[in-house]
Amino acid sequence: MLRGQTLPWRAALHQTPRSFIPRPLIAPSRYNVSTRSIVNASRFRRPLPSSPRTFSSSSIRRKEKPPPGDEKDDPAQKEQKDTNEDKDADRAPDARRKPADSSSKQGSSQEPGAPTSGVARRKDKAGGDKEQRGLDEDSKKDGNAVEGKGSSSDTPSPIPVSGGSDSKPSGANNGGNEDGGKKGKKGSGEKALQKPSVPDVYPQVMAIPIAKRPLFPGFYKAITIRDPNVATAIQDMMKRGQPYVGAFLFKDENADGDVIENLDDVYDVGVFAQITAAYPLRGEASGVTAVLYPHRRIKVSSLLPPSDSAKATPTTEDKTTERRGDVVASFEEGSAELAPKDHYEPTSFLRKYPVSLVNVENLAEEPYDKKSPIIRAVTSEIVNVCKEIASLNPLFRDQISAFYTDQFPGNLSDEPSKLADFAAAVSAGELSEMQEVLEVMNIEERLPKALVVLKKELMNAQLQSKISKDVEAKIQKRQREYWLMEQMKGIKRELGIESDGKDKLVEKFKEKAQKLAMPEAVKKVFDEELNKLAHLEPAASEFNVTRNYLDWLTQIPWGQKSVENFGIQHAMTVLDEDHYGLKDVKDRILEFIAVGKLRGTVEGKIICLVGPPGVGKTSIGKSIARALNRQYYRFSVGGLTDVAEIKGHRRTYVGALPGRIIQALKKCQTENPLILIDEVDKIGRGHQGDPSSALLELLDPEQNSSFLDHYMDVPVDLSKVLFVCTANVTDTIPRPLLDRMELIELSGYVADEKMAIAQRYLAPAARELTGLKEVDVNLTEEAVEELIKSYCRESGVRNLKKQIEKVYRKAAYKIVRDLGEDVLAEEKALTEEGKAAQEESQKDTESSDPVNSPADPEKSTTETPRVALKVPESVQLSIGKDSLTDYVGPPIFTADRLYDVFPPGVTMGLAWTSMGGAALYVESILENALTAESRPGIDITGNLQTVMKESSHIAYSFSKSVMAKQFPENRFFEKAKLHMHCPEGAVPKDGPSAGITMATSLLSLALNHRLDPTIAMTGELTVTGKVLRIGGLREKTVAARRAGAKRIIFPADNMSDWLELPKNIKEGIEGHAVNWYSEVFELLFADLDKAAAKTIWQKELAEKPKKKSTEAEEDA
Repeated sequence: MLRGQTLPWRAALHQTPRSFIPRPLIAPSRYNVSTRSIVNASRFRRPLPSSPRTFSSSSIRRKEKPPPGDEKDDPAQKEQKDTNEDKDADRAPDARRKPADSSSKQGSSQEPGAPTSGVARRKDKAGGDKEQRGLDEDSKKDGNAVEGKGSSSDTPSPIPVSGGSDSKPSGANNGGNEDGGKKGKKGSGEKALQKPSVPDVYPQVMAIPIAKRPLFPGFYKAITIRDPNVATAIQDMMKRGQPYVGAFLFKDENADGDVIENLDDVYDVGVFAQITAAYPLRGEASGVTAVLYPHRRIKVSSLLPPSDSAKATPTTEDKTTERRGDVVASFEEGSAELAPKDHYEPTSFLRKYPVSLVNVENLAEEPYDKKSPIIRAVTSEIVNVCKEIASLNPLFRDQISAFYTDQFPGNLSDEPSKLADFAAAVSAGELSEMQEVLEVMNIEERLPKALVVLKKELMNAQLQSKISKDVEAKIQKRQREYWLMEQMKGIKRELGIESDGKDKLVEKFKEKAQKLAMPEAVKKVFDEELNKLAHLEPAASEFNVTRNYLDWLTQIPWGQKSVENFGIQHAMTVLDEDHYGLKDVKDRILEFIAVGKLRGTVEGKIICLVGPPGVGKTSIGKSIARALNRQYYRFSVGGLTDVAEIKGHRRTYVGALPGRIIQALKKCQTENPLILIDEVDKIGRGHQGDPSSALLELLDPEQNSSFLDHYMDVPVDLSKVLFVCTANVTDTIPRPLLDRMELIELSGYVADEKMAIAQRYLAPAARELTGLKEVDVNLTEEAVEELIKSYCRESGVRNLKKQIEKVYRKAAYKIVRDLGEDVLAEEKALTEEGKAAQEESQKDTESSDPVNSPADPEKSTTETPRVALKVPESVQLSIGKDSLTDYVGPPIFTADRLYDVFPPGVTMGLAWTSMGGAALYVESILENALTAESRPGIDITGNLQTVMKESSHIAYSFSKSVMAKQFPENRFFEKAKLHMHCPEGAVPKDGPSAGITMATSLLSLALNHRLDPTIAMTGELTVTGKVLRIGGLREKTVAARRAGAKRIIFPADNMSDWLELPKNIKEGIEGHAVNWYSEVFELLFADLDKAAAKTIWQKELAEKPKKKSTEAEEDA
């Protein structure tokens, strides 16, 4: 493009009657316009400077001053430069008052506004100056300002520009200095700088989506651009002097982004805005903060997708390295290298950026009558509402003042549209309501909608004012009390009444209380006790009591909770890592977590784990706490006889302390810990109260929300605490306490479970404990199985753990003995620090007692670090079944059963104790020879308790009934003197589950029939033969399997318990559920010869005892 030729929109800009003041150039071939003066003047409402400036058509947008002392310019060029400056200064006003009448062909293919190189500018300037002289002469002759040369057919169509000046500034089109360019020229202050016009028609703009609230014409808005492509496009627009964008509101208030992907995502009505300033975003090199000034309403007609090149290649901002100068936005985008185009689009250069380009059209307000009663009434109401809000909100008052000064220099009713926009712009209404105000073009409809939004703002301001007054009143009261207390403290301090130490103590308690969410009742007690402490003398005995109480009161974690983990998978992983089996407990904990996950919160529960020793009741509590991410605290109540351990002591006692529960809260520092109460079945009772009764309030979910400790004497909320109790049996637990707890029964482990526990947990822990973690010591699977079978038959694994540790201790001793002392001598085992400590200890010993030897072990008491023995890798040790006796001694249990073959009268029953299940044998014998004259009877031994004694009598009576009905000829019970015994008489035996076992033993003796030794049975019996329900079927099944039983008889009422047993427990055992003893008889005496059974004792009963002769008596 030749010098003097303008772009179409530049020609339109020249049509405006506003004149621009010429200004001398600051460089020979550089022309610039600063972007700061108008922005700062408009933003801070300063009057624009009136210094003259020159706007040239140069394409250069960076100013560069030559360095001082640079005299390389040719004198002829300098003279030519001054001539051109004078001509440009004289021609500029006329050129802006006349429209362009001609155009020239463009001599370069560069894009409009593209910067040219320094060499090209110098070459073009030489020819351009000559042409310009001719153009200047023609312009003087014709009286017209020639804008270029060429045919009119090549002239692009201009964009119309409004004739008047807009009321708001355009920051991209002003000077770079706040003085408006006064530094460039002196003596030209008579004419004021005029602001450039905003195009009335701008059919295509870059669209920027905004969120939360729309923009309204006439009100600035700062937005943040994080998309680097959009930020680069904005900077390019600022450089080219085309800082115009369209701002459209997202329909979704949660949406975010700088590019419109779909027109359905935004409202189609927005504003045509001008970028007045752009600043780099702090912390993000690619982002900018742009200040927008909306001019008018526009509507989107279509969205232009980014070109393929823009999508494929992200654009970056072009950078030009120059010695000096600022980036400016030129109003005149001419260039000597620009090629002509058939149709010019001002936003064509944005096609290379992947940004949102939209075609828009202006929205014109519908004509209205300013004297309309509706408009006047609504306008008046809006003004009144603004006054009310201004009286409540000082910030709103400043906004109204600035708005009136800027927008309404005259009558307020002359601009009702601006008033409606102001009402919506300053209100915090709903997104849809704000957008409706923007979209409505009818003033009579827009004003009421804006009034509704403003009314809501008034209600919000009134509510804020009310809240502020209430808070201020409370603060004033507290402030007054505070100042009075401070004055009183100062007076006391001056008089020497109060010491500084007590003041610091009171302040410390206040600071601790402020961090806690104390209930009102507790807060009241705290204030009273604190006031009491403030007036007590430190020497008084009550002072220490009150101080200790306040210390405990502030140690309780009021309102502090640990963040719980409701992850089901996490809980399963934690529980399986720590314990094997225990399915019932794990399922209950997972149910607890699932309920908490659904509700979002959990209340405290009371769970009681009942089972034999060594099954992991206590350790499972710690695993539950770890799975739930709760704090853990454990205390035992076994043998506890003092109720004060639970409820605390009265403060009147010397050395009084709170109970264990308050101590647990203090240690855990949370309101929702897991508290394990161990051995709850062994709690005692003494003259100091009944602790089990004290647990009733603690473990009741309906009462523990206000637990009252004797020492604290304030209600403490324990409803969020998870209580877990453990017990071996439930017989000794009081029934009211048992009803408050959810029982989960834990049975003993079978051999398979013990094997898995030993290999996963016990053996690795024992190796590390005995220092054999890095040593190749192998305890074979057969050895572990032999340990379980012949040494550890109890239900738990505690004894198995002891035996495994014993094996590894023996192995460690054997390894050290075989290696010998020379491998790691005693003096080599000490480190340098240990040797120094030992030498110092020996010196002290010699100086204190020279008689004793320094090597005396009683005198060498210094604890010194040692070096661990490193066992060579060649050392290997394998412990098998055959060598197990060398480590743990001979087997304890040599046989699975007491009898391999049962004689008549012997049966195998099943018992359930606190140690788990066990096989219980019942033996019956005939004491005396059976004769016709013998007398019947029965003796019972075996340390049987009351219930089992009654069961034995019932079994005896029922057995006689069976014989009388089925075998009337067999008169065994009529003449037999019997003795029934249960082995292991040192062990007390009791329980209602041995009835069918005792009856079977008696019938087996009466029928002289041997029973199958692989059949075990359990069940209570009535005198009519009904078999009743029993307990502990799982433990009894485990005991039957351990004793080698193949079949088990149990009551039919326990069928549900049998079905719930795991498959590994029922494996190899056949279960028979019975309702009556007749079913038991058919199973046990299926091979009985009934005919022989009727006459089996006829011979013995028919014989009579021989009488002694008289002679024999006399001889005797």
